[in-house]
Amino acid sequence: MVRMIDLTRTIEYGMPVFEQRIRPTLIPWARLDIHGYDLELMFMSTHTGTHMDAPSHFSRGISIDEIPLHVLVSSAILAEVKKGEKEYIHREDLARTLEHYDLEGKSIIISTGWEHKWKSPNYLSHNPGLSRDAAEYLVEKGVILVGIDTANIDHPDDKDFTVHRVLLPNNVPIVENLCNLEAINGNGNGNDGGSEGRIRRGRGEFRLIAAPLKIKGCTGSPVRAIAMID
Repeated sequence: MVRMIDLTRTIEYGMPVFEQRIRPTLIPWARLDIHGYDLELMFMSTHTGTHMDAPSHFSRGISIDEIPLHVLVSSAILAEVKKGEKEYIHREDLARTLEHYDLEGKSIIISTGWEHKWKSPNYLSHNPGLSRDAAEYLVEKGVILVGIDTANIDHPDDKDFTVHRVLLPNNVPIVENLCNLEAINGNGNGNDGGSEGRIRRGRGEFRLIAAPLKIKGCTGSPVRAIAMID
């Protein structure tokens, strides 16, 4: 039997967003009692909540509507690399965690434990992030997508967005703001926002669905991210 785990944050007005972006806002547009149906408009950045960065976000690469289906539905590996505030994830961290796997053509989902800081004051500003050598390692290994449980895959002090500039020009999309990663190894309840526990069992292999909206020419889109485990 296949177990399915929702890795997606719920989009709502009070969710963490970077200060230069608008909070997701729903505008009532039609009412059931007046128009015969309910309908709302949605106003937000395409990089809100659990979202995918397309290569065109930091390069002249493909846009979100052009990402191949085999990237959106892929074999994935959970890499548990526990890190605290403003710590770097280095090549050696990933190599040690993933040494027994063939990474070619796989998605790598990195669990730092930072998902438990969701809605804390420093969630957006003090996250752990990848170093350049870690990003280069993933490209060298032929990874097709990288996801992480932070709002920014880069270190917060890296204003050049080095990791974005390594992965995206090499056609490796990024998924940020993932959650419930501890449930992949059977240690969580799979509810939005996760539990307060820590992942206790290394890493796991699973099927990943990370489906963005097919919006022509856009640099990103919210995704519904789902782990499917046999």
